[in-house]
Amino acid sequence: MIATEAFQYILLGFALSIPIGPINIKIVNQGLKDGFWNSWLVGVGGMTADLVLMFLIYFGLSEKLTTTLAQAVMWVFGAVVLSYLGYESIMDSQNTTNFETGLKSDGGRQEPLSRSFLSGFLIAISNPLNIVFWIGIYGSVLATTVNQVGIEVALLYSASIFVGITFWDLGLATAIHYGRRFVTAKLLRYFSIGAGLLLIGFGMMFAYYAIDAIFL
Repeated sequence: MIATEAFQYILLGFALSIPIGPINIKIVNQGLKDGFWNSWLVGVGGMTADLVLMFLIYFGLSEKLTTTLAQAVMWVFGAVVLSYLGYESIMDSQNTTNFETGLKSDGGRQEPLSRSFLSGFLIAISNPLNIVFWIGIYGSVLATTVNQVGIEVALLYSASIFVGITFWDLGLATAIHYGRRFVTAKLLRYFSIGAGLLLIGFGMMFAYYAIDAIFL
């Protein structure tokens, strides 16, 4: 019974990772430019932020995360982070990439792995929608399982969600890694610009929500 439930939560984590959002956009863009490890570490950074949020909710901080002030701060932080990453992606599109060596036309090398991890972490931790998601999903897991089967099983189910997310991130990073050989430098520039505009678009949406939370 527990194994079946855990498998269902793995599928839930996998399914919830599929919709296009800032993290998936960054994973694809990073993978096309710098390969598997950079792409994968964007996902790892995002999952690390999710883990931080999970523990905050577990220790009862969900109410403080949903106050008007906290939401406004998170919307502003998210708008700044996503807009900056979008701008960075557009600026980086000016550099053509040699996929074999990882060298760029301006002499620069691929992005450090630590920076890819940090980008994923900042995108996830600064996204209020992600925070609301974890309050809803993880909160429901705690509410339905702790009293019935105990905290250990609840933590197992929570871990199963992360296993599903891991499968998606690994699969996406692998697909992009092997697919990037078919991507030309010109197409990469267009994709980098498009990804940057999408990230800025998310940033502007967060900015609107911040204004709405503060002034309306």
